[in-house]
Amino acid sequence: QVQLVESGGGLVQAGGSLRLSCTASGLGFSINPMGWFRQAPGKERDFVAHMTWSGGDASYADSVKGRFTISRDSAKNTVYLQMNSLKPEDTAVYYCASGAVGNRFDARAYTYWGQGTQVTVSS
Repeated sequence: QVQLVESGGGLVQAGGSLRLSCTASGLGFSINPMGWFRQAPGKERDFVAHMTWSGGDASYADSVKGRFTISRDSAKNTVYLQMNSLKPEDTAVYYCASGAVGNRFDARAYTYWGQGTQVTVSS
């Protein structure tokens, strides 16, 4: 069983930055790709970014490419999402996920989820 705990959300003005953290525990997490997704009210859970624990194969949604960076600290079992140049449309609950089987861009492929952390960007 994998446990994921996110932190780092909050309220920020447009153009600002936040760094989200996702700390993982449990057997097998180290071999899973880690993903970040977000869900705005009334919308589906959308892919944001994912990477493997080896540090390679990072991918981003077009809407965040060049502004967001996913990284990991293996010693701390933690994956980060650095979010710069935030826009009001980035407002959502952000989730980290693991245990993907199949399409890593699809939330339905992931088995394990954190509780989510709210990010609100004011204009």
